[in-house]
Amino acid sequence: MCVVCGCGQPETRPATNEAAVAPADGVRVDPATGDLHYGAGAARVSVPGISTQRAIKLEADVLGANNRIAQANRSHFDAHGIHAYNLVSSPGSGKTTLLCATILALRQRAPGLSLAVIEGDQQTSNDADRIRATGAPAIQVNTGKGCHLDAQMVADAFERLPLHGHAHGHAAHGHAAPQGARLLFIENVGNLVCPAMWDLGERAKVAILSVTEGEDKPLKYPDLFAAARLMVINKTDLLPHVDFDVARCIEYAQRVNPDIEVLLVSARSGVGMDAWLDWLLEPAAQAAVHGHDHVHDHGHDHAPLTRAA
Repeated sequence: MCVVCGCGQPETRPATNEAAVAPADGVRVDPATGDLHYGAGAARVSVPGISTQRAIKLEADVLGANNRIAQANRSHFDAHGIHAYNLVSSPGSGKTTLLCATILALRQRAPGLSLAVIEGDQQTSNDADRIRATGAPAIQVNTGKGCHLDAQMVADAFERLPLHGHAHGHAAHGHAAPQGARLLFIENVGNLVCPAMWDLGERAKVAILSVTEGEDKPLKYPDLFAAARLMVINKTDLLPHVDFDVARCIEYAQRVNPDIEVLLVSARSGVGMDAWLDWLLEPAAQAAVHGHDHVHDHGHDHAPLTRAA
C-alpha cells in the first residue's frame, strides 16, 4: 500500500446521490465536460477521508524519511564507484528483456565491468531468475501490495549483492577498490506513477517506453518523464507494425522535460544498443579521465540527446 498516493485505501461510496456529485477536497470539475481532476489541489492527490493538509503532511513525513535513506544509499554507491540506474516503465515495456540484452552486450564491450541488478515486482522471482541466467547477480524484491521500490528496500537488497561485499572485502584487507565504475541496475515495479517521486539513491531515472504503448505517455504520466534523465523508446523493431509517431513522442517528452535525453533501441534486433551502452559507460570514462574511482553526479549540461543506431 502506498501511503502517499492512497493505493489500497478502502473503497468508499457516498450515501446519497447529492454527495456523489459534490466535488471532494482538492478536486476540480470541468464545467464543460464534467471531467474530474483529482490532482488540482495543493497536495496534487485526493485520498478518501484525508484532508489536503493531512495528505501534504503525510507526503512530507514519508518521503522525507525515504530521502534520508536514499541519500545514504547515494553516498554509499558514490564512495565505491557504483553508478546506479533506476529503470522505470509500465508493465510489458520490455525492461527485463532490455536488461538481459544489456548485460550480455556489456560483457562483450567491457568484460571487466562489475554489475548487479535489483529486481522489483509485487510477486514471483521470474525476472530475477532471467537476470541470473545471464550470469549476473540479482536480488528479487517482492513488494506485496506495494506499487514501487523505496530506498530502504534498495539498501536491504544491495547488502546481499556481491557488489557490496566485494567492495567492502577489499577495504577490509587494506586494498584499494578496483579502478573504474561498477553498474547497479534497479528495475522498478511496473508503474508510471508512484516510482516518479521515490528517490532510491540512483544516479538517474531511466524511463523506458515501448512503441506498443502509444506516443502520448509522457503527457499522461508527466511526473515520471519530468524526473527521468533519459527516455528509452524500446521495441523499435515493431515500428512497421504499430501506429506510433516517434517524433511526436519525443516532442511530448521534451515538452514535459526540455532536458530529457532520448534513445531509440530494440533489444531484439540490437538497433540502438551501442548508443545505450555509450550512455551507461560515459560516467565510467569520466571517472578514468578524472583519475579517481568514483565520480559525483555532474549531470549532462549539453543539449538533449536523441540517438538511434
